[in-house]
Amino acid sequence: MKKISCILLFLIINIFSLKANPDTVKVGAYMMSLHDISFHDNEYTARFWLWFVHKNKNFDFSTQTEVPNAKHIEKPDIMTYNYPNNVTWQIMKMKTVMKQHWDVGDYPFDHQNIKIKFENTVYDKNSLIFIADKAGSTHDEELIVDGWKVNNFNVSTGTSHYQTAFGDPNASSSTSDYSNFYIGMTLKRDAWGLFLKLFIGMYIAFLIGCVSFLINLDNAEPRFGLPVGALFAAVGNKYIIDSILPETSEFTLVDSLHAITFVFILFIITSSALTLILHNKERTDKAKKMNKKFGIAVVSSYFVVNITMILLAIF
Repeated sequence: MKKISCILLFLIINIFSLKANPDTVKVGAYMMSLHDISFHDNEYTARFWLWFVHKNKNFDFSTQTEVPNAKHIEKPDIMTYNYPNNVTWQIMKMKTVMKQHWDVGDYPFDHQNIKIKFENTVYDKNSLIFIADKAGSTHDEELIVDGWKVNNFNVSTGTSHYQTAFGDPNASSSTSDYSNFYIGMTLKRDAWGLFLKLFIGMYIAFLIGCVSFLINLDNAEPRFGLPVGALFAAVGNKYIIDSILPETSEFTLVDSLHAITFVFILFIITSSALTLILHNKERTDKAKKMNKKFGIAVVSSYFVVNITMILLAIF
């Protein structure tokens, strides 16, 4: 009798342990294209294949898959295959418009980390666990993202923790956990061509302002007019670049380079005022020497500061 009781107890424990073990789902992805990158709208569009391999007939990822960071998901093309031993292979061709927080602190020498997250909307971590198909997941060899290099493609899994049970009356806790799956990659920008397009106007404006150092001290009007015109040109250049980028409270490389330009143009105007005062006091020789020193100091310091800030952004 004691032996029978032990056997029954063992069977009960095993039955409960089997129920407690969640079903595993092997999930993988193949990235076909990534395009329509919009910094201003904080989004991009991705096209990819997504597949699930499992044995639980209750799982239907065509209706139970959620992409939390998606703005829009087109209706996917879905194929489902049933194999022996109750194995189901479900594959979906998807196109999504994704939300993305772009890090523009070092723009245009930036790199961006792309992550697309997937969850099951019905079954939590106690019922379903994702296992990444790392061997089968990759991106198209011809995947080209205009202006970017694609690095570090990877797939991974994790757990999404929510501070709610979503109103489940049978929940034993006020929180819930769901297994998730990620597609990740790094985009690194081919920056130098874009940098020249964005900032060539600003640098030309600054150099035009510096021409005032070469004008005779008797010609006060152009000595002040050139740097003031350069200031307005630099401000206009900043507004054009800001229209491309998302709004941010961060002081970016774009902000820093323009701010430096504004300050150095102010130095040009200030130096012109000081030399004009000396000239009006008939101390022309001293005014000319000071004008030359100011010119060399402003131009050399400006480009040293610019190069330093650009190198910091790159490295």
